[in-house]
Amino acid sequence: MADEIILLDFWPSMFGMRVRLALAEKGLKYEYREEDLWNKSPLLLEMNPVHKKIPVLIHNGKPICESLIIVQYIDEVWCDKSPLLPSDPYQRAQARFWADYIDKKSALSFWKESLEKPYFGGEKIGFVDVALVTFSCWFYAYETFGNFSIEAECPKLIAWTKRCMERRACRLLWKIHTRSMALSWG
Repeated sequence: MADEIILLDFWPSMFGMRVRLALAEKGLKYEYREEDLWNKSPLLLEMNPVHKKIPVLIHNGKPICESLIIVQYIDEVWCDKSPLLPSDPYQRAQARFWADYIDKKSALSFWKESLEKPYFGGEKIGFVDVALVTFSCWFYAYETFGNFSIEAECPKLIAWTKRCMERRACRLLWKIHTRSMALSWG
């Protein structure tokens, strides 16, 4: 039996983008359902009755909520394709710590530190990269409203972002996001 995968999301959500990126990295097909956050669907309210927010991944009728938890779930269920979390338990714990840090603290302050390898997970994109790269879609807004240059403040972050954008899944996600923003804001 084929897996039924449905994603309840809202296109500009950085958190939903994480899930879409993880699904793309794994090469998984899914049904995307756009949510109106001001008029939430009965399905969203049923699948996430506690927080009533997106993203929600529905896998064979079972809901998984919260973006980082969803990305971990995707990585565990489809572990044979492009692993996002390291196999070593200590490194896995470190990746989870930094992803949580990104959510709770400033993502920009995180990348003022040196990055020794191409990606946070080493030589290939990983869990922390997925957690952080979606913030790059909003860099222009951060710079405009914050009146600063991210490249001047965090050159390693911009270099890392450019490496991520070389990946097909990231490029496609970025194109969809920027095209949708252009259509929405004219």
